[in-house]
Amino acid sequence: MKNSKKIVAVILTVVLVVVGIFAACTKSDNGGEENTDAKAVKVGFIFLHDENSTYDLNFINGAKEACEALGVEYVLKTNIPESNECYEAAADLVDQGCNIVFADSFSHEDFLIQAAKEFTDVQFCHATGTKAHTENLPNFHNAFASIYEGRYLAGVAAGLKLNEIKEAGNLKGEVPKMGYVGAYTYAEVISGYTSFYLGAKSVCEDVIMDVKFTGSWYDETAEKEAAQALIDGGADLISQHADSMGAPTACENAGIPDVSYNGSTVDACPNTFIVSSRINWAPYFKHMIECVQKGEAIEADWTGTIATGSVELTEVNEKAAAKDTQAKIDAVKADLEAGKVHVFDTANFTVTKGDQVNVNATVDDKGVLTGYMADVDTDAEFKGDTEVVKDGYFHESENRSAPYFDVNIDGITLLNTAF
Repeated sequence: MKNSKKIVAVILTVVLVVVGIFAACTKSDNGGEENTDAKAVKVGFIFLHDENSTYDLNFINGAKEACEALGVEYVLKTNIPESNECYEAAADLVDQGCNIVFADSFSHEDFLIQAAKEFTDVQFCHATGTKAHTENLPNFHNAFASIYEGRYLAGVAAGLKLNEIKEAGNLKGEVPKMGYVGAYTYAEVISGYTSFYLGAKSVCEDVIMDVKFTGSWYDETAEKEAAQALIDGGADLISQHADSMGAPTACENAGIPDVSYNGSTVDACPNTFIVSSRINWAPYFKHMIECVQKGEAIEADWTGTIATGSVELTEVNEKAAAKDTQAKIDAVKADLEAGKVHVFDTANFTVTKGDQVNVNATVDDKGVLTGYMADVDTDAEFKGDTEVVKDGYFHESENRSAPYFDVNIDGITLLNTAF
């Protein structure tokens, strides 16, 4: 009889232990709520182009890295234009069971907002957009990164190369000149080429730069032709904010140093590629997935930084770069992270040309920018609404994630402005 009681007691103990283990596995750390299994999260991605676009490939790689690291299912939709096809793609992803939908291009935004209003139990996240903080939808979010800091660092590498060319007596003109291939005259592009220029100017004081726009995020022929026109116009070095291999290829063919964007082009351009900056999207993708898994709100605006691993530079190609480029980049990077250097420090540029002074700007008699009402709460008239110059510098991407620096500064010449 005693043995029977002992056996029953042992069985009950085992049962209780098993039940306890099961309960522990189905509880989260926040108040004993049930935790969502990572496999229950399914993410749908909408990309403007495919792997042939350096811009979209950067997103695709980040999406795969984040989803595979967290063990979640994902669906990729490529070559989705900035039209109602974006809404249709989002709706289809919802039908496929996605509870997070992400789109990667600026003009996808309105169509994603349309989907967010219809499918309220799905989280919609969007890169480079401007409207999440004013739409106030609990399931629509914008994200970007302080890539202007990465472009500034890439500009430092460019400036060092220009100094080397100058010291060797090989400049095409009297002063170092850069060319820049841009897609559109959006703030994102203006912020990008200006930060690149200021990085170069920080080590090569007399540098100037021409900018030529293509009117497309991805047009290999137009980008190659724009780069060639800039080279023919006397550029000693080329950079870009456009998504194909057009500009790097033109540089390799002409033997002109090149600073690319969104990834290394060293394999295709071993003799001219110096370095590339990019946004690493994996940290944000992991963040949005983990928020959904934990039942936590995703920020309306999320801005990644160097510290979050969201702003990166490729390895420097020592074959094309100036001596000690990596060491200088590392030193400036440390100063950026410590707040000792600000990319848009108003002491480092002027705005004196009458046609360049934006109506939102306040400029003193020396051309120093003393105030700027940025169009943070985007409207059709692009009316300034938020003062962003304080403490001696322009506070980029602090009031929303997407860039809003759109000041045309001295030293940069726009060759066309139709886009």
